[in-house]
Parts: sequence; C-alpha cells; structure tokens
Amino acid sequence: MYQGWTIFDRLYILNGTVYVVTDSPDSIPERSRMISTAVQIKNGPVAEAARIPGDKEMQIISTNDALKLFGMEADRLDGVTWFANDPKQFVTHYYHWSAELFFGFWRTYSSLDPSIPPSGETHLPSPRRMIFPHIDAANWRDYAAMNQWVLRAAFPSVSMEFMNDWKERTEMGRPFVLDRVVFADRAAAMHGELFLRTQRTAANAFALPGSVNWWSTIRNNVVGFAGLDDHDGAVAIQGVASRPVITYISRQGWGRRMLIPEHHERLVEELNNLRDTYGYEVNIVEMDKLSRIEQFQLAGRTTIMMGVHGNGLTALLWMRPTPRSTVMEFFFPEGFAHDYEYTTRALGMVHYGFWNDRHFTRPDVPSVNYPEGFQGNRIPIDGAAVARLCRERLTLAEEADD
Repeated sequence: MYQGWTIFDRLYILNGTVYVVTDSPDSIPERSRMISTAVQIKNGPVAEAARIPGDKEMQIISTNDALKLFGMEADRLDGVTWFANDPKQFVTHYYHWSAELFFGFWRTYSSLDPSIPPSGETHLPSPRRMIFPHIDAANWRDYAAMNQWVLRAAFPSVSMEFMNDWKERTEMGRPFVLDRVVFADRAAAMHGELFLRTQRTAANAFALPGSVNWWSTIRNNVVGFAGLDDHDGAVAIQGVASRPVITYISRQGWGRRMLIPEHHERLVEELNNLRDTYGYEVNIVEMDKLSRIEQFQLAGRTTIMMGVHGNGLTALLWMRPTPRSTVMEFFFPEGFAHDYEYTTRALGMVHYGFWNDRHFTRPDVPSVNYPEGFQGNRIPIDGAAVARLCRERLTLAEEADD
C-alpha cells in the first residue's frame, strides 16, 4: 500500500461499507490514506473535512468481529478487482483516465511482478472487473472517445460495475468478499509526499517496487490492438528506430493554447528541413483529425513527440522508451505544469520544456505556474532551437548506440 493505492486480499463489502479484516490493526494505515467519502474534490478546509472517511466508508475489524457480522459465508467475487473510489470529476478526461487512474492502478498491481520484461509478459492475471461506485455508466468516457479504447485494448475481457450496480449490491444486505483488490482513491492519494511534489496522484505508487518495464504490458497491448507490430518496420524490440520519427502534435485548429501562427509555420519549416537533410520521418498532425487507431499507431512509432501543453501529448504513453525517446512540451514563457513532464519521466524517457528559445529538463525544472497567456493563442516557440535539440538528441543517441 502507498497513499491512495492499496492492494487488499479478501476485502469484504456489506451494505456499501468496505471491511478490512485483520487481527493486526496496527499494521493497517490510517483510513484517510486509503479511502475518502469520494465527494467532489475542492480546495479549502471545509472541503478537506468533507472528504474524511468514517465508519460508513470503511471499518477495520477482527476475525471474531467478522464472524459475528458476516456469519460463516460471504458471496465471492473471484479474480482481481480494480476499485476506483473516485468522483466523476477527473475520470472523463483522457489524460486523467490513462496517465493517472490506469497508470496508478497498473503501477500498483505490477509491483507484484518486479521482473516484467520489455515484451510486457507477466504472470499477473488481468483484472476481472473494474468497480466505480460513484460514477454512472454513462459518464466515464471522454470527449475524444479514447478512454474506452485504452480499456478495451488493454484488457478485452474486463467487466465494469457502476453506481447502480453498487447500489444493488448494497441493497441486497449480503456480504461479498473480493479475492484481490487494487483500491484507488484520489483524495487519499493527495496526502502522499510524492503527490505533493508532482501533483500527480499516480506518483505515490512509484514508492512500491517494480520493473523498469512495468508499463510495457499496457503499452504493448494497446498498440498491438491498434495493429502496430513493433517487429515490423523500423522499431526493434530491444533497439531503437533505424529511421527516427518526429511527431509534432499541433493545436493550431483547436482555438485555445496555440502557437503564434508565424512561429508554428517556422517550426514546421525547420522540422521539414530535418527531414530533407537527415532523412527523418516528420509528421505534423492534429490528433482529433486522426482515427483512434491512427493515433495509437503513430505514437507507437514516434521517437520525438512535441507540442503545446495539452491533451494531445497524452499520446506519449504509447511511445516505446529507448535512449532516443523524447518529449518536447511548449509553454507560454514562465508557465509550467507537471502533467506530461512527470509522465514522460515515469516511463523512462526524457522531457524538455520550452519557453520560446530556452529549454529546460530535470532536475532544473521550474515551479508550477499558470501566468496570463498560459491558455492563450500567442505562445511563442523558436523553431530553430527545437530543431537543434532534435538533432542533438538523435545524434547523442546514435553515439550511445555505437
């Protein structure tokens, strides 16, 4: 367990309350580090107090008390359950679904197999079900229709239960016991030190042991579902692309958070010069203009991904980590957010933030800041500086490979 991400074996549920049965209660963390009331997350002491769990949410009881409460039997839900004790608030967003909820679930669960190889093969059984007790069945998908693709591609056989299903189980008045549960709670995760450092709830799970290839199981399932075979074409399973692929995810038709038009045009010109001079493959795309399969396939082949801070960069999840793999994120000067910087590093790749002609990377990243202009349409970028860094990253990687 680690702050908002907990693995339970034989977790009991009765009348909508979660029961942890143990004769060593001192070994169990404080409830607020595991579960919350799942109300909408807002700022301020009143809102924080409203999230503190009570006996209705969770109880920690002894085996003798469990026998008295449940009797000699409980209805078993076999296999592995992923239990998301979150409000709708963040679920209906591609980044938060894939790079926070799925990220945290799998990083926590995969800690049980710290030897996952690059192929993603694991002895861990796929989750049998996901339970969302505070979300209705019509409100978990995102506007780009990516959430369902990620779920069905990663785990084709998984079933889902929502608030009405949870209500039905509650009203039955029967105890249920879940074989193994990965339990996620966003509000509980917000107490974690790693969350406080990164503002990413999934960060807490990285305190657990795990393979450097932990994400490859999900990534390979998703790009494979989209029809990309890494054994075909330019990418070797243990190597790097013989022909690097640069993908610029443009937001110029989006209407918010866009580059200065002339700077966009210069960036495209500089990237095409790299293509013509060095033979790199260069893609200038607007993700919403591509099909879901095209998005996954392109991301899975990409060596360097770049773009203005925004949802399109969530595609970095499907890149294959290699010595060359790089994400370049364009911010309005003095602005910064951890979202894609943290996610890139968590996958073992290199992230660079850009303020026009200046770039920065870990450990010299700025503090989170949203200055006036951060969400605007006059974000500057020096295309020549971006092209130089692309060439530097690819050249250094070539030297490392030699």
